[in-house]
Amino acid sequence: MNSVLLDMDGTLLDLHFDTHFWLHHVPTHYGEKNKLSFDDAKSELLGRYERMMGTMEWYSVDYWAGELSLDIAALKEEVAHLIDIHPRVPEFLSRLRQAGKRTALVTNAHHKSLGLKMRRTGLESYFDAVICAHDIGRPKEDPEFWDCLQQVEPFDRERTLLVDDSLPVLRSARGYGIAYLRAIRKPDTRQPEKDTEEFEALESFEDIMPEEIVRGEA
Repeated sequence: MNSVLLDMDGTLLDLHFDTHFWLHHVPTHYGEKNKLSFDDAKSELLGRYERMMGTMEWYSVDYWAGELSLDIAALKEEVAHLIDIHPRVPEFLSRLRQAGKRTALVTNAHHKSLGLKMRRTGLESYFDAVICAHDIGRPKEDPEFWDCLQQVEPFDRERTLLVDDSLPVLRSARGYGIAYLRAIRKPDTRQPEKDTEEFEALESFEDIMPEEIVRGEA
């Protein structure tokens, strides 16, 4: 394969940060602001989240800041110490570069979240390109996203690997014809393993290291 497309949250980065943020940190502050118990605040927010999942708004820091009257970007900074990289990710990215594979980060994350996570992890330098769905105007779940991606990051769908923790995204990519697809077995390291259904899943990025790396020859 010539190109490797990699998701960020839950794929390269531990999803625990996002899980904690949306299911604990935001409900806590939303409840305090609106004089609601934590449970009531969380219940209300879960309903709002569910209605927006899979849309560009779901991934937008600015949308939720307006909807909830909370400074979402500032709240993310408060728990930024929870941002963490999955094991062996830097090594995997380094080996891809050494092997001459064009590597792109392709994420639905909002620019403000993307910037925070790249600053905290230092991963941006490993990529040939960083593609934010908010620049394209469609989430990766949308089948038309991939045609749009081709305009800014051309790739041969028959010689491309996509790794993503989202089953709807993987199904969208499969419909477009991307030949090599891998899910993530444990996007959030503090949660049980995920049922990845019809998709082969990675336990670790060691699973898809180039063969010579596994043999310790590089």
